[in-house]
Amino acid sequence: MEQYLTLQNIGIATGFALILIGLYGGLTNKNILRIIVSFTIFNSGLNIVIVALAYLKGRVAPIIDDTTGLDNLSQKFVDPVPQALVLTAIVIGLGVTGVMLAYALKMYQNKQTLNINDFKETKW
Repeated sequence: MEQYLTLQNIGIATGFALILIGLYGGLTNKNILRIIVSFTIFNSGLNIVIVALAYLKGRVAPIIDDTTGLDNLSQKFVDPVPQALVLTAIVIGLGVTGVMLAYALKMYQNKQTLNINDFKETKW
């Protein structure tokens, strides 16, 4: 049982649960603000999955100091690229969420509603 309850497996399971919750909320809600929150939950779950997949037990952050030494660096450090990608994704997700909220505010000012069924002119 303990072999399944590793930190990596818990992170992956939590991330996939958040992805599914966000996907379900985005597809079933009719309120624009709830859809935006669902997108944010989906984005957070995706970031958690990426970080959990990049986790390697027994390795440390890629910072060279007096305690690490210079031999076999690739065996001591985790890969910093997934962490950098997640940091970038967090910033991009924040920007996209801000644009979606601004768009929702303009839609509310024009129609006085946040229900997506009331916006017929934006459908094909």
